[in-house]
Amino acid sequence: MIDLITRITINSNVCHGKPTIRNKRYQVASMLELLASGMSMEEILLDYEDLEKEDLLACILYAAKLSQTNGIYKVAS
Repeated sequence: MIDLITRITINSNVCHGKPTIRNKRYQVASMLELLASGMSMEEILLDYEDLEKEDLLACILYAAKLSQTNGIYKVAS
């Protein structure tokens, strides 16, 4: 499970620092929205050929981890 979460990256130079998949311009939120809309993982993977099933599972895991927090705060850099 730890390996999955490492697929989610936050880089201020990619998508304005929003969580993405493997430093690519695929935002976690966008993939979650596709899944929530009813698209299957297989359909998403057909549309985004450079993604892997583990990337989508990592998005779900990331969302699950976020739902377990009491709050999300920006850390000063």
